[in-house]
Amino acid sequence: MPLGVSVLVVVLIVTGAFALFRHRRDGRVRAAGPVAPTPPVDGAPALAEPAVLTAADIGSGLGEAATLVQVSSAFCAPCRAARVLLTRVADGRDDVAYVDVDAESHLDLVRRLGILRTPTVLVLDRDGAVVGRASGVPRVTEIEAVLDSVTKTRVSDDG
Repeated sequence: MPLGVSVLVVVLIVTGAFALFRHRRDGRVRAAGPVAPTPPVDGAPALAEPAVLTAADIGSGLGEAATLVQVSSAFCAPCRAARVLLTRVADGRDDVAYVDVDAESHLDLVRRLGILRTPTVLVLDRDGAVVGRASGVPRVTEIEAVLDSVTKTRVSDDG
């Protein structure tokens, strides 16, 4: 087989494997692990482990049970789809707030959280602790499952 054809076959295999990896990972809500320590950015302290966000960090109040925070950018097409989906989920629950944070306006927060792409969705509990995170447009069933677990935890803490 000529060298050019061999290179083409290898490139197609690698590209296909990467596409499959991205497809399987995109939109999956995963439990938020510890935030890797980062050096302070413009005088802002690095977040403690696990990440806890305040109303001042996201520019809006937190929900009674949970808050869905979408980090997006102006020209991000998937961000629009995520916004519609998350707004619908939050509107269906009285104790869940939805906040859209512009990545360009909150670069210090983006860096502190290690956000590399938009949209990135963070699920915060009532205290602002990041309990879930998804890159890309999240799956509704996974967002609902995380919200159900946060709400269940809240009910057992209160009751």
